[in-house]
Amino acid sequence: MKLNLNSLSDTETFANEMARRLKGQTMTITLDGDLGAGKTAWTRFFGKALGVKRTINSPTFTIMKSYKTEDGSPLYHMDAYRLEGAHQDLGFEECFEEGLCVVEWADYIAEQIPADHISISLKETGETSREVEMNATGPKSASLLEGWK
Repeated sequence: MKLNLNSLSDTETFANEMARRLKGQTMTITLDGDLGAGKTAWTRFFGKALGVKRTINSPTFTIMKSYKTEDGSPLYHMDAYRLEGAHQDLGFEECFEEGLCVVEWADYIAEQIPADHISISLKETGETSREVEMNATGPKSASLLEGWK
């Protein structure tokens, strides 16, 4: 499914709708796109919509940050960019098995990502506009995205 986001406000609306659909669920979301495509901005909006009170910023140097949502469930935010070429098991299973997990640069840990996840690719088309391609990769993710407009 393709979406066109014409402003930062559109990006926030997109993240809010995703949060509405995923609240209380266990699901992994992969975010791919060039540097500056808006992956962390999208995650910031997503977390805010889930009731995260702390500031969400890029976990590039820490690899992963953990937040609590309004209902107390975890939101994990990973940046796998620095893991390129790391082929060992890094123990992320727990993050994928409870709450919500957003993974930037997921290609670098593709073998560890759950088979059933939501894949979002962001492409910069202007200063604040983005082209989004979103895909469900299994039955649960497909049911969560069912009827998306």
